[in-house]
Amino acid sequence: MRVPLWVLGVAVTAVIGLVLGLLAVFGAGTLPERAGPPIEELAVERTVLSPGVIELTVRNIGSDPVQVSQVFVNDAYVGFTGGGEPLQRLSTTTLALDYPWSDGTPYIVSMLTSTGLVIEHEIAAAVITPPADADFFGRMVLIGTYIGIIPVLLGMLFLPVLRQARGRSVKILLALSVGVLAFLAVDAIIEGAELAASGAVFGGVLLVVLGAGFAYLVLMGVDRWLRSRTAAARRHDAAGGMRLALLIAIGIGLHNMAEGLVIGSAYAVGELALGAALIIGFVINNVTEGVAIVAPLADRRPGWLALLGLGLVAGAPAILGAVIGGAVNNPALAAVLFGLGVGAIAQVVVQILPSLREPGTRTFDARVVGGFALGVLLMYATSLFSAA
Repeated sequence: MRVPLWVLGVAVTAVIGLVLGLLAVFGAGTLPERAGPPIEELAVERTVLSPGVIELTVRNIGSDPVQVSQVFVNDAYVGFTGGGEPLQRLSTTTLALDYPWSDGTPYIVSMLTSTGLVIEHEIAAAVITPPADADFFGRMVLIGTYIGIIPVLLGMLFLPVLRQARGRSVKILLALSVGVLAFLAVDAIIEGAELAASGAVFGGVLLVVLGAGFAYLVLMGVDRWLRSRTAAARRHDAAGGMRLALLIAIGIGLHNMAEGLVIGSAYAVGELALGAALIIGFVINNVTEGVAIVAPLADRRPGWLALLGLGLVAGAPAILGAVIGGAVNNPALAAVLFGLGVGAIAQVVVQILPSLREPGTRTFDARVVGGFALGVLLMYATSLFSAA
């Protein structure tokens, strides 16, 4: 009699769980004790400043419990609340420091643990933290709209111009889209890696890699579902169709969500001054994304509702990112979102590249290479306007 596969799976899992339980109960006593001082590490994940108070959200990223005994600000002892119990690994607590800080002044917060270790945190310039109320989240929605929806829709207005392209010009436009997407992917990898360094306890750069792999596989599944949904979709499937435009919009949307999260977090802690010049810079930079979305539609005539939907798919996630970033300053989450953007963009690029090759070869025409280079250069040039 053949044992069902699920029964074998449950049995093996039960055996593994039993062995792990026995090791946890009886194995610890057989191991030698570690010599040397305890390994204490604290990471400050969020700093909130209100009149006369500095709040620090700290996480134990070391292997041993940590208890904060005293706190100093610029070498001056201050009273504080919180952190009364030893903080276990990966646990968090909030320390509220009673200190009359001054606006724009830099501070060094020194936390003295019960073993005498000093852990420092720098506040580059003290700025009051905006309260998380309706007005604040309304501003986050506006920021997301300014940097996400508006520039993408403006870029999509180039569709009538792109429709004048014929033959090989369509390939060049698609190559330009690939250049735009490639720049976004590299930019997301760099930003994601920098943020992952702050959340190393949760995997660091591995968070970017996992996010990219997950998004790539999910978007591949979405693509195959779109391909097989109807016979008509299969008959009309082409590199320049609505399917490809939707995939590009999804990839750009995931990238914009991560971008919105970083901007929202920076604004919430006073590290970003959102003036008109910076907003215009983001609009100029992200207009190119809208061009990349409509490039596959140069030989199509989608309705305005379909185009609006594509614009919202690509731009609206920036609103969600800004709201989340304003409420939760979490570098690990931002790193995962950037990874999702990288994976989604990579999947779209893999979809487009075969259609750009010369028929019967694996090479690319010089004009296609030029279109790719132009897309990268456009993104680089416009990114200079959004440097914060």
